Amino acid sequence: MNNIISWTAEDEAIIATNTDATECKRCAVELGYWKDDYIKFFAKHTDRKAPEINRGYYARVKAMEMFIHQFLERCGTKCQIINLGCGFDTLYWRLKDTTQAVSNFIELDFPSVTAKKCHIIKRNKQLLEKICKEDGEVMIRSGDLHSDGYHLLGCDLRCLGEVRRKLAAGGATDAPALLLAECVLVYLRPDAAAALLQHLAAAFPRCVLLVYEQCNLGDKFGEVMLRNLNARGCALAGERLCRAPAAQAERMRAAGFDAARAWDMEVVWRALPEDDRARVEALEMLDERELLLQLNSHYALTVATRGDLFADLDINA
Repeated sequence: MNNIISWTAEDEAIIATNTDATECKRCAVELGYWKDDYIKFFAKHTDRKAPEINRGYYARVKAMEMFIHQFLERCGTKCQIINLGCGFDTLYWRLKDTTQAVSNFIELDFPSVTAKKCHIIKRNKQLLEKICKEDGEVMIRSGDLHSDGYHLLGCDLRCLGEVRRKLAAGGATDAPALLLAECVLVYLRPDAAAALLQHLAAAFPRCVLLVYEQCNLGDKFGEVMLRNLNARGCALAGERLCRAPAAQAERMRAAGFDAARAWDMEVVWRALPEDDRARVEALEMLDERELLLQLNSHYALTVATRGDLFADLDINA
Protein backbone atom coordinates (compact mmCIF):
# COMPACT_ATOMS: atom_id res chain seq x y z
CA MET A 1 0.00 0.00 0.00
CA ASN A 2 1.43 3.39 -1.00
CA ASN A 3 2.10 5.98 1.66
CA ILE A 4 -0.11 9.05 1.39
CA ILE A 5 2.16 12.04 1.84
CA SER A 6 0.97 15.52 2.64
CA TRP A 7 3.50 18.04 1.39
CA THR A 8 4.22 20.94 3.72
CA ALA A 9 5.34 24.50 3.06
CA GLU A 10 8.75 23.46 4.37
CA ASP A 11 8.90 20.65 1.80
CA GLU A 12 8.13 23.16 -0.92
CA ALA A 13 10.91 25.44 0.33
CA ILE A 14 13.35 22.53 0.20
CA ILE A 15 12.20 21.69 -3.33
CA ALA A 16 12.81 25.34 -4.32
CA THR A 17 16.49 25.00 -3.42
CA ASN A 18 16.85 22.82 -6.52
CA THR A 19 15.81 25.73 -8.72
CA ASP A 20 18.27 28.04 -6.97
CA ALA A 21 21.15 25.58 -7.35
CA THR A 22 20.38 24.94 -11.02
CA GLU A 23 20.30 28.66 -11.78
CA CYS A 24 23.61 29.14 -9.98
CA LYS A 25 25.17 26.33 -12.00
CA ARG A 26 23.91 27.78 -15.28
CA CYS A 27 25.36 31.18 -14.41
CA ALA A 28 28.77 29.67 -13.66
CA VAL A 29 28.69 27.55 -16.83
CA GLU A 30 27.84 30.58 -18.95
CA LEU A 31 30.84 32.39 -17.46
CA GLY A 32 33.14 29.51 -18.42
CA TYR A 33 33.78 27.93 -15.03
CA TRP A 34 33.11 24.44 -16.41
CA LYS A 35 31.43 22.85 -19.45
CA ASP A 36 27.89 21.54 -19.27
CA ASP A 37 25.90 21.35 -22.50
CA TYR A 38 22.73 20.28 -20.69
CA ILE A 39 22.20 22.70 -17.81
CA LYS A 40 20.51 25.15 -20.20
CA PHE A 41 17.52 22.81 -20.51
CA PHE A 42 16.86 22.91 -16.78
CA ALA A 43 17.32 26.62 -16.01
CA LYS A 44 16.47 29.66 -18.04
CA HIS A 45 19.03 32.40 -18.42
CA THR A 46 19.50 33.86 -14.98
CA ASP A 47 20.90 36.96 -13.35
CA ARG A 48 24.63 36.95 -12.75
CA LYS A 49 25.60 35.58 -9.36
CA ALA A 50 28.31 36.91 -7.05
CA PRO A 51 31.84 35.70 -7.90
CA GLU A 52 32.22 33.85 -4.62
CA ILE A 53 29.01 31.90 -5.38
CA ASN A 54 30.27 30.97 -8.85
CA ARG A 55 33.64 29.89 -7.49
CA GLY A 56 31.99 27.90 -4.70
CA TYR A 57 29.85 25.97 -7.17
CA TYR A 58 32.89 25.30 -9.32
CA ALA A 59 34.72 23.78 -6.35
CA ARG A 60 31.67 21.67 -5.53
CA VAL A 61 31.27 20.35 -9.08
CA LYS A 62 34.99 19.68 -9.59
CA ALA A 63 35.33 17.95 -6.22
CA MET A 64 32.44 15.61 -7.01
CA GLU A 65 33.90 14.92 -10.46
CA MET A 66 37.28 14.14 -8.92
CA PHE A 67 35.85 11.29 -6.87
CA ILE A 68 33.48 10.13 -9.61
CA HIS A 69 36.49 9.61 -11.87
CA GLN A 70 38.44 7.84 -9.13
CA PHE A 71 35.47 5.52 -8.59
CA LEU A 72 35.15 4.74 -12.30
CA GLU A 73 38.89 4.16 -12.66
CA ARG A 74 38.63 1.37 -10.11
CA CYS A 75 35.51 -0.44 -11.31
CA GLY A 76 35.02 0.57 -14.95
CA THR A 77 31.55 0.96 -16.39
CA LYS A 78 30.08 -2.22 -14.89
CA CYS A 79 28.73 -0.37 -11.89
CA GLN A 80 25.83 1.81 -10.83
CA ILE A 81 25.37 5.40 -9.78
CA ILE A 82 22.54 6.31 -7.42
CA ASN A 83 21.85 10.02 -7.13
CA LEU A 84 19.90 10.76 -3.94
CA GLY A 85 17.98 14.03 -4.12
CA CYS A 86 19.12 14.42 -7.71
CA GLY A 87 17.28 17.64 -8.50
CA PHE A 88 18.08 18.79 -12.04
CA ASP A 89 21.61 17.39 -11.97
CA THR A 90 23.01 16.65 -15.45
CA LEU A 91 25.69 14.11 -14.53
CA TYR A 92 24.04 11.26 -16.45
CA TRP A 93 24.21 13.17 -19.73
CA ARG A 94 27.72 14.47 -19.13
CA LEU A 95 28.97 10.94 -18.51
CA LYS A 96 27.21 9.71 -21.67
CA ASP A 97 29.37 12.15 -23.63
CA THR A 98 32.49 10.39 -22.34
CA THR A 99 33.65 6.79 -22.27
CA GLN A 100 32.48 6.58 -18.67
CA ALA A 101 28.75 5.90 -19.05
CA VAL A 102 27.81 3.35 -16.38
CA SER A 103 25.65 0.22 -16.57
CA ASN A 104 22.81 1.64 -14.49
CA PHE A 105 22.00 5.15 -13.30
CA ILE A 106 19.21 5.76 -10.76
CA GLU A 107 17.95 9.21 -9.73
CA LEU A 108 15.65 9.78 -6.75
CA ASP A 109 13.94 12.96 -5.60
CA PHE A 110 10.58 14.32 -4.51
CA PRO A 111 7.90 13.32 -7.07
CA SER A 112 7.22 16.96 -7.98
CA VAL A 113 10.92 17.39 -8.88
CA THR A 114 11.18 14.18 -10.89
CA ALA A 115 7.92 14.97 -12.70
CA LYS A 116 9.35 18.31 -13.85
CA LYS A 117 12.64 16.68 -14.83
CA CYS A 118 10.77 14.01 -16.76
CA HIS A 119 8.78 16.69 -18.60
CA ILE A 120 11.97 18.57 -19.52
CA ILE A 121 13.62 15.36 -20.75
CA LYS A 122 10.64 14.40 -22.92
CA ARG A 123 10.45 17.76 -24.66
CA ASN A 124 14.17 18.14 -25.44
CA LYS A 125 15.62 15.80 -28.06
CA GLN A 126 19.23 16.24 -26.87
CA LEU A 127 18.25 14.86 -23.47
CA LEU A 128 15.81 12.21 -24.64
CA GLU A 129 18.01 10.63 -27.31
CA LYS A 130 20.69 9.78 -24.76
CA ILE A 131 18.35 7.78 -22.54
CA CYS A 132 16.26 6.04 -25.19
CA LYS A 133 16.38 2.32 -25.61
CA GLU A 134 17.41 0.95 -29.01
CA ASP A 135 13.78 1.08 -30.11
CA GLY A 136 13.74 4.78 -29.30
CA GLU A 137 11.29 4.52 -26.44
CA VAL A 138 11.21 5.24 -22.75
CA MET A 139 8.65 3.91 -20.33
CA ILE A 140 6.67 6.14 -18.00
CA ARG A 141 5.07 4.08 -15.23
CA SER A 142 3.35 5.50 -12.16
CA GLY A 143 5.05 8.82 -12.77
CA ASP A 144 8.54 7.28 -12.98
CA LEU A 145 10.72 7.19 -16.07
CA HIS A 146 12.49 3.96 -17.01
CA SER A 147 14.88 3.27 -19.84
CA ASP A 148 17.75 0.92 -20.52
CA GLY A 149 20.25 1.94 -17.85
CA TYR A 150 18.49 5.10 -16.62
CA HIS A 151 15.71 5.41 -14.05
CA LEU A 152 14.19 8.65 -12.73
CA LEU A 153 12.07 7.86 -9.69
CA GLY A 154 9.88 9.97 -7.43
CA CYS A 155 10.64 9.12 -3.82
CA ASP A 156 10.51 10.57 -0.31
CA LEU A 157 13.93 9.77 1.13
CA ARG A 158 12.44 10.04 4.63
CA CYS A 159 10.46 6.84 4.02
CA LEU A 160 12.93 3.97 4.02
CA GLY A 161 10.39 1.44 2.78
CA GLU A 162 9.74 3.64 -0.24
CA VAL A 163 13.47 4.04 -0.87
CA ARG A 164 13.88 0.25 -0.89
CA ARG A 165 11.00 -0.21 -3.34
CA LYS A 166 12.23 2.48 -5.69
CA LEU A 167 15.81 1.19 -5.72
CA ALA A 168 14.48 -2.27 -6.57
CA ALA A 169 12.32 -0.79 -9.34
CA GLY A 170 15.39 0.96 -10.70
CA GLY A 171 17.31 -2.29 -10.92
CA ALA A 172 19.74 -1.60 -8.08
CA THR A 173 21.98 -4.58 -7.30
CA ASP A 174 24.97 -5.21 -5.06
CA ALA A 175 27.34 -4.24 -7.92
CA PRO A 176 29.85 -1.49 -7.14
CA ALA A 177 27.80 1.63 -6.41
CA LEU A 178 28.54 5.33 -6.32
CA LEU A 179 26.04 7.04 -4.03
CA LEU A 180 25.64 10.82 -4.33
CA ALA A 181 24.00 13.07 -1.74
CA GLU A 182 24.50 16.78 -2.36
CA CYS A 183 22.71 18.98 0.19
CA VAL A 184 20.24 16.16 0.90
CA LEU A 185 20.85 14.50 4.26
CA VAL A 186 20.80 17.84 6.06
CA TYR A 187 17.08 18.21 5.22
CA LEU A 188 16.22 14.86 6.83
CA ARG A 189 15.54 14.39 10.52
CA PRO A 190 18.58 12.77 12.16
CA ASP A 191 16.74 9.47 12.73
CA ALA A 192 15.58 9.29 9.10
CA ALA A 193 19.05 10.18 7.82
CA ALA A 194 20.65 7.55 10.06
CA ALA A 195 18.22 4.88 8.86
CA LEU A 196 18.92 5.77 5.23
CA LEU A 197 22.70 5.70 5.73
CA GLN A 198 22.57 2.38 7.56
CA HIS A 199 20.48 0.87 4.77
CA LEU A 200 22.88 2.09 2.08
CA ALA A 201 25.92 0.75 3.93
CA ALA A 202 24.25 -2.64 4.34
CA ALA A 203 22.81 -2.85 0.82
CA PHE A 204 25.99 -1.98 -1.08
CA PRO A 205 29.05 -3.92 0.14
CA ARG A 206 31.24 -2.23 -2.50
CA CYS A 207 30.40 1.43 -2.62
CA VAL A 208 31.46 5.05 -2.36
CA LEU A 209 29.17 7.64 -0.79
CA LEU A 210 29.85 11.30 -1.58
CA VAL A 211 28.11 13.77 0.74
CA TYR A 212 28.28 17.52 0.21
CA GLU A 213 26.58 19.72 2.78
CA GLN A 214 26.97 22.39 5.43
CA CYS A 215 29.41 22.09 8.32
CA ASN A 216 30.70 24.18 11.25
CA LEU A 217 27.32 25.85 11.77
CA GLY A 218 27.96 26.66 15.41
CA ASP A 219 29.78 29.97 14.81
CA LYS A 220 28.48 33.45 13.91
CA PHE A 221 28.68 32.89 10.17
CA GLY A 222 26.78 29.62 10.58
CA GLU A 223 24.11 31.40 12.57
CA VAL A 224 23.61 33.86 9.71
CA MET A 225 23.33 30.99 7.21
CA LEU A 226 20.70 29.31 9.35
CA ARG A 227 18.78 32.55 9.87
CA ASN A 228 18.67 33.15 6.11
CA LEU A 229 17.43 29.62 5.44
CA ASN A 230 14.79 29.87 8.17
CA ALA A 231 13.59 33.15 6.66
CA ARG A 232 12.90 31.24 3.45
CA GLY A 233 10.97 28.60 5.38
CA CYS A 234 13.75 26.11 4.77
CA ALA A 235 14.88 24.80 8.13
CA LEU A 236 17.72 22.28 8.30
CA ALA A 237 16.27 19.29 10.13
CA GLY A 238 19.78 17.85 10.47
CA GLU A 239 21.37 21.08 11.65
CA ARG A 240 22.83 19.62 14.85
CA LEU A 241 24.81 17.09 12.80
CA CYS A 242 26.47 19.80 10.69
CA ARG A 243 29.59 19.85 12.80
CA ALA A 244 33.29 19.78 12.02
CA PRO A 245 34.27 17.62 9.01
CA ALA A 246 35.89 15.00 11.27
CA ALA A 247 32.54 14.51 13.02
CA GLN A 248 30.85 14.14 9.63
CA ALA A 249 33.24 11.32 8.79
CA GLU A 250 32.66 9.62 12.15
CA ARG A 251 28.92 9.74 11.49
CA MET A 252 29.42 7.69 8.31
CA ARG A 253 31.57 5.11 10.08
CA ALA A 254 28.91 4.80 12.79
CA ALA A 255 26.33 4.10 10.07
CA GLY A 256 28.30 1.07 8.87
CA PHE A 257 30.74 2.35 6.29
CA ASP A 258 34.24 0.85 6.54
CA ALA A 259 36.06 4.15 6.24
CA ALA A 260 35.26 7.83 5.84
CA ARG A 261 37.14 11.09 5.42
CA ALA A 262 35.88 14.66 5.24
CA TRP A 263 37.34 18.03 4.37
CA ASP A 264 35.93 21.54 4.36
CA MET A 265 35.76 23.09 0.92
CA GLU A 266 38.70 25.41 1.52
CA VAL A 267 40.92 22.32 1.86
CA VAL A 268 39.27 20.80 -1.21
CA TRP A 269 39.77 24.01 -3.18
CA ARG A 270 43.49 24.03 -2.44
CA ALA A 271 43.75 20.38 -3.47
CA LEU A 272 42.49 21.13 -6.98
CA PRO A 273 45.19 21.36 -9.68
CA GLU A 274 46.99 24.69 -9.57
CA ASP A 275 46.37 25.42 -13.25
CA ASP A 276 42.62 24.83 -12.78
CA ARG A 277 42.51 27.25 -9.86
CA ALA A 278 44.50 29.84 -11.80
CA ARG A 279 42.13 29.62 -14.77
CA VAL A 280 39.06 30.03 -12.56
CA GLU A 281 40.55 32.90 -10.55
CA ALA A 282 41.14 34.77 -13.82
CA LEU A 283 37.46 34.58 -14.82
CA GLU A 284 36.18 37.14 -12.33
CA MET A 285 37.64 39.66 -9.94
CA LEU A 286 36.96 38.60 -6.37
CA ASP A 287 36.71 41.54 -3.98
CA GLU A 288 35.50 39.63 -0.92
CA ARG A 289 38.13 36.94 -0.47
CA GLU A 290 37.24 36.68 3.20
CA LEU A 291 33.62 35.89 2.31
CA LEU A 292 34.71 33.06 0.00
CA LEU A 293 36.92 31.65 2.74
CA GLN A 294 34.00 31.74 5.18
CA LEU A 295 31.68 30.04 2.68
CA ASN A 296 34.24 27.34 1.94
CA SER A 297 34.78 26.67 5.63
CA HIS A 298 31.04 26.10 6.13
CA TYR A 299 30.62 23.37 3.53
CA ALA A 300 32.25 19.96 3.60
CA LEU A 301 32.80 17.01 1.30
CA THR A 302 32.62 13.62 2.99
CA VAL A 303 33.72 10.43 1.26
CA ALA A 304 32.59 7.16 2.87
CA THR A 305 33.48 3.74 1.47
CA ARG A 306 32.78 0.06 1.80
CA GLY A 307 35.13 -2.53 0.32
CA ASP A 308 38.88 -2.59 -0.20
CA LEU A 309 38.56 -1.46 -3.83
CA PHE A 310 37.86 2.12 -2.73
CA ALA A 311 39.91 2.37 0.43
CA ASP A 312 42.51 4.75 -1.03
CA LEU A 313 40.22 7.44 -2.50
CA ASP A 314 41.61 10.86 -1.61
CA ILE A 315 41.50 14.51 -2.61
CA ASN A 316 45.21 14.37 -3.43
CA ALA A 317 45.00 11.27 -5.63
